[in-house]
Amino acid sequence: MTNSPGPTSDPKFLTIAEVAAIMRVSKMTVYRLVHGGDLPAVRVGRSFRVQEHDVDEYLRKSFFNAG
Repeated sequence: MTNSPGPTSDPKFLTIAEVAAIMRVSKMTVYRLVHGGDLPAVRVGRSFRVQEHDVDEYLRKSFFNAG
């Protein structure tokens, strides 16, 4: 068994603050997305973690073509 990075590697989890920085929104906006069910998250103790893939997927689905 090998530990090579790729599609079969473990998912990367981000904090709410990291997600907010990536999306360039406030942490409260990310909390609203999580609590509203728009952005899947895992609760770890008293905080949340969001898979990087889910952030990418949310942004891809939310893309708005203004042209």
